[in-house]
Amino acid sequence: MRKRGAQATISAAIGAVVAALIAGSAPAGAGPPRLLGLRISNGGTPFAGDTPLLATVSPNGDGFRDRALIRFKLDRSASVEVRVVATDEVRRPVKTIWTTRRRLAAGPHTIGWRPARTTPDLVRFLVEGRTGGRRVYGFEPPRRGRFTSGLVVRVQGIDAGFLARSYPVGGDATVAISTDARRIRLQLFSFATLPRPTVRDLRTGGVAVAPAVRLDLQHRGSAPRFVQISHAGVPESGLYFLRVTSGDRRVGYAPLILRPRKLGEHRVAVVLSTNTWQAYNFLDANGDGWGDSWYVSGATRVVDLRRPFLDFGVPFRFRDWDLSFISWLRRTGKQVDYISDDDLQRIRTGDTLRRNYDLVVFPGHEEYVSDHVYDIVTRYRDLGGRLMFLSANNFFWKVRREGSLIRRVQMWRALGRPEAALVGTQWVASNYGSVQGLYTVQGAGSTPWAFAGTGLRNGSTFGRYGIEIDARAPSSPPGTRLLARSPGLIGTHDAEMTYYETGAGARVFAAGVVNFAASINDPAVSRLVENLWDRLTR
Repeated sequence: MRKRGAQATISAAIGAVVAALIAGSAPAGAGPPRLLGLRISNGGTPFAGDTPLLATVSPNGDGFRDRALIRFKLDRSASVEVRVVATDEVRRPVKTIWTTRRRLAAGPHTIGWRPARTTPDLVRFLVEGRTGGRRVYGFEPPRRGRFTSGLVVRVQGIDAGFLARSYPVGGDATVAISTDARRIRLQLFSFATLPRPTVRDLRTGGVAVAPAVRLDLQHRGSAPRFVQISHAGVPESGLYFLRVTSGDRRVGYAPLILRPRKLGEHRVAVVLSTNTWQAYNFLDANGDGWGDSWYVSGATRVVDLRRPFLDFGVPFRFRDWDLSFISWLRRTGKQVDYISDDDLQRIRTGDTLRRNYDLVVFPGHEEYVSDHVYDIVTRYRDLGGRLMFLSANNFFWKVRREGSLIRRVQMWRALGRPEAALVGTQWVASNYGSVQGLYTVQGAGSTPWAFAGTGLRNGSTFGRYGIEIDARAPSSPPGTRLLARSPGLIGTHDAEMTYYETGAGARVFAAGVVNFAASINDPAVSRLVENLWDRLTR
């Protein structure tokens, strides 16, 4: 990943790309016309990291950085069509959001684009001619070690991100804020204990845990601002979020994990999958117009853990993986320590983890783990520690930490450490949720305590699951019990919910579907999880 300085990687200015395709009348054998000196600006003050190929705009209607100006010179006359298209993953089709077509003479030209407030976070320009030959500038997919040949626009609102994945209760936290607003308002919130949280609740709901603070920035921001946030009045470990607003209705969010002052304050640890959050973060920090994630392109092998998040500052599919479960913990009065993947990484040994916790819960998609984390969690299990996996596709990829980056290395099963040996199940299939199905109870007879009070018996169905699914494998521990199955959920693959115990006292539950926690407000599912909680914390 090419860097434009440390501040540019932290800034979270949201990416957009200008790509140009030019065509027109040309003498036979001369080839299509060419764009010379292709460059871009916002017509005013550059933001940190801007270059002749990268411009930052903030379309809030105040006349400052409201537009992008594309400048070039034609070597001869041509028909030029400019299309602005939203980009997501390379394998998905793009969507045109603005276009203009012009017949231009040879010589210098400027084409301006003024984005609407509702412009998608990631956009890309394509310029297309309709006669003669044609040339393409900047619309190629990302390639390892190479940037687009076109121009990049960062569409900036208020981008906020904490510099660390967690901070201790009672301390200060540092947040990087990128905006050109003159005045901003900051306030820290916890998540409301709503039965069915939604993205809208993240934007407008929540419970204030500290008074609002107003900052007068006095001059137009041209670089990220670093602000110390005091949360001395917040007594509990948990997941919170900082809301940053401006007078022109721009809003930014940043999730904040407060870990306990000392690990082991409570006997249950809830590990929030911050590595996976960033792997699914499609924010474009390196300025090539595509999200910096290996889910966007195989050209990306590392992700930066410091990037702010798209989707209102919260991780992709956050509701499916974490928020419903966190809301359930609060409503049911569970006392837990919240920690990040980084905190788990800092625990020296599995023995230390076992001394601190009776139960470790992975509510989300714990897909990316280092060899150290794999080692200490396995050792913890071997010492009788209890584990609860409320998602699917856990401990799937080995990653290596390189400063603030994680690098995807290889699937653990390809390295001789199949995840089913720890989790009980492992990934077998996935789709985008186009097909979802019910779980059918299989283990009410063999594991009656799990289904006590749920109203479920063998043959009963519940939930609606899919997206990514797990099943048992030859490496699953002996005696792994099948609690529920969804036969043929994705192709010929079944989804399986399992439970196993060891002679050392370990007890391990695996939900087997990626969106299990989203159903926890179903009374039967809630009671099932309560039964498991009692068993695993006893």
